[in-house]
Amino acid sequence: MPAELAVLGGTPSFDEPLHIGRPNVPDERRTMARIQQALDRRWLTAFGPLVKQFERDIAAAAGVKHCVAMCNASVALQVLIRAAGLRGEVVLPSFTFIATAHTLQWEGVTPVFCDIDEKTGNLDPAHARRLITERTTGIMGVHLWGHPAPTEDLAALADEHGLRLFYDSAHAIGSSRYGRPVGSFGDAEVFSFHATKFINSFEGGAVVTDDEELAERVRAIHNYGRGEGSVVSSLGTNAKMTEVAAAMGITSLENMSHLIDVNRGHHNRYAEGLADVPGVVLREPLPENTINHQYVVVEVDERAAGVGRDALAAALTADNVLVRTHFDPGCHRTEPYVRAPRRHAPLPLPRTEALGSRVVMLPTGNAVGSAEVDRVCALIREIVDHGEAVTAAVAAAGN
Repeated sequence: MPAELAVLGGTPSFDEPLHIGRPNVPDERRTMARIQQALDRRWLTAFGPLVKQFERDIAAAAGVKHCVAMCNASVALQVLIRAAGLRGEVVLPSFTFIATAHTLQWEGVTPVFCDIDEKTGNLDPAHARRLITERTTGIMGVHLWGHPAPTEDLAALADEHGLRLFYDSAHAIGSSRYGRPVGSFGDAEVFSFHATKFINSFEGGAVVTDDEELAERVRAIHNYGRGEGSVVSSLGTNAKMTEVAAAMGITSLENMSHLIDVNRGHHNRYAEGLADVPGVVLREPLPENTINHQYVVVEVDERAAGVGRDALAAALTADNVLVRTHFDPGCHRTEPYVRAPRRHAPLPLPRTEALGSRVVMLPTGNAVGSAEVDRVCALIREIVDHGEAVTAAVAAAGN
């Protein structure tokens, strides 16, 4: 069926929706056995043995001494920001999920949005330098789509100006830079184990660090401010991870190598299937980076493809391939930050907006098979072949 017919109401190519971010469930029996153990112990939260094991396993995977597991990554970022005593302004990329900015603002810190290196999608150190003022207290890097940020340049910049350096590493467990695992950079990093992440604990997050004093403050704040001996030493909250979440997290982490292999296989299959499709380019990691391939991201060049990113995404969605655009608009064009542009984005961010207008994420993970990857590639090829008709059909459907 020509792709444009689906846009006009034809029968979708996939009987069931093919989702972005459909949860990986690698070993149901082992997960359920661990959950049963927690039920039998009647120890369901408050630092049970499964949470402690998960923390040890994550610390080992990240190559650090300390891990504090939490109920989700957004709260983990908030706890880290408070534990580090950040104030004033923090420089971060606008090309990130809104939670990176919101957690700073929630804690009374002004997020100052920086442009990106368009080749990698990660924060541009040269632009970050221009945004540092006497009010700046930190830099928050993001390892976008599992591609490690320019850690050496950001570390040098932070050291030069006496700033704290943290990373939102929600996408990046299992990735590495020059052989060094993500999780071991900067003063601390935050992982996400949300259900849509390839390593998940149903819902969860963690702060990882080699800084013992920082780890102690994070651990106290995430437990009502209670430190050693349950003595309340500071303001705190309840950010603890449950045993049930840790059961899923441990099992998921045990299968990380297999999941990366599956993701890499899908990536390579997409690369082969899309190699000669004009204007559709699969984003690849830099040679110095090893990535977890959690996301398959393509860029659409409208002039070469004959169809724009939005029309391509609409046609795929009409065929039950539920793709996602990332991150469009950038944080600086999102409420509440767009209402105070000079405060949050004192300079234009053209590369953020350009990349955001071109990228689309394709289905991957262990819920997707090789045959489905091949069918998605065939659909993209067909959409490009019918680019003018697809564009017209999408425009008509939007009116």
